[in-house]
Amino acid sequence: MEYVSRTPRPPLDGLIDDLYYLEGTPPYARLTLPASPAALLIVNLGPPFRIRAGADIETAEYADGCVVTMSTRAWDFGYPAGTRSVGVHFKPWGLAPFLPMPAAELCDRPVTVEQVWGRPAVAELRDRLATADGPREMLSLLEEELMRRLGETAGLGLIRHTSRVLAATRGAAPIGDLSVAAGVSSTHLAQRFKDLIGVTPKRLARAYRFTATVLAIDPAVPIDWSELAGGAGYFDQAHFGHEFRAFTGLTPTRYVEVRRRFLRDHPGHPLEGWPLPAD
Repeated sequence: MEYVSRTPRPPLDGLIDDLYYLEGTPPYARLTLPASPAALLIVNLGPPFRIRAGADIETAEYADGCVVTMSTRAWDFGYPAGTRSVGVHFKPWGLAPFLPMPAAELCDRPVTVEQVWGRPAVAELRDRLATADGPREMLSLLEEELMRRLGETAGLGLIRHTSRVLAATRGAAPIGDLSVAAGVSSTHLAQRFKDLIGVTPKRLARAYRFTATVLAIDPAVPIDWSELAGGAGYFDQAHFGHEFRAFTGLTPTRYVEVRRRFLRDHPGHPLEGWPLPAD
């Protein structure tokens, strides 16, 4: 499987973690994507893929691609055998300048790219990407499209600054202190977060703490779950287990088993760090 990624140039680098190109046969037909502090845009250039954004939601097919703000639960992602796409991993607040609607409307509700940018524009973009000379030119075309669409977003500076504090403290910064420091009410801050990220500051803080904790797990060695939970600031191991199921759909021990399976079956795979086998 070919995976090419790079950071965009300023000012997009303040909104985006990376632009990426993905092509080939996925390691598993179905992957679980745990909830994380990020937003996602995929422009599909191959066969349709399928997403189930929660156990209570029916699987939906996406031909042109999808857009989704920060999720609060794990997704089930079904890749076709010959997948081919370009995409954007946004910082939690990064998708807001490119949306015609409040971010909360897309939280746990993936929509097609056409629903966000319109069918003619997306058809033209997909045609240009499909005829580009290799992945790097495709990423340059996608970057140009994003630069062209970038506009001013009211309140983005406040949300970006507050979110960065939460990221730097791994979600430990008191939300009340953040609103006082910003000179706004907690109600105003929560509403702006929902408008531009899709979730409240408290929910984003939980995501930062959980993601930092999970990415620090080495599945190759024995894990002291009680020590890990306490070191990450969870009230107790039961609280940690509840968060684990909320963000991944798995228990901590099952998560490690699945991670080990991925590492065993596909050592060195470019996707091994976060998606999990779902089949």
